Amino acid sequence: MDEMVLAALRKWPNVPHCYGWLALDARGSWWMRDDRTQAAGPFPRVKGSRIVHDKLLGFIERNYAADEHGRWFFQNGPQRVYVELEAAPWVWRISADRAVTSHTGLPATPRSAWLDEQGRLFLDTGLGFGLVHTLDMGWAADAVEQGHWTPAELPFATMPQRFGYVLKPDAAA
Repeated sequence: MDEMVLAALRKWPNVPHCYGWLALDARGSWWMRDDRTQAAGPFPRVKGSRIVHDKLLGFIERNYAADEHGRWFFQNGPQRVYVELEAAPWVWRISADRAVTSHTGLPATPRSAWLDEQGRLFLDTGLGFGLVHTLDMGWAADAVEQGHWTPAELPFATMPQRFGYVLKPDAAA
């Protein structure tokens, strides 16, 4: 985490957490969801405003982490902003040489591969569990065909519990 974030946490340790205002879609895009957007419907049916400002994206991605309950958040200074996930906490980008990189730019090493009932490919890595970006399925298919990854089938509904993450964090947890 950024040093300024850690300093803000030390200075104001009891700022209430925020829920429902930030979301991560299945393509690794971040979405702001104000009160009006939240009232219009659940994520991802109603997404909100896509965050495109490079410096804000970098700040979010450097300060993205999970708590002990598997709820992912962005530490915004002293305030923890919990993230609603469309599919998983990570979205993987794959390159021609099978290098795997997170939507935040971190390298990852796959340990296992999983297919859900919709045919979406997920990878469990040293960083955690995530969905392969749709634009990179060609490279991923090559890795499977060459025997580098052998996906097992797993229903999507069971993935959050099995891999220890929460799709829609709330204050009750």
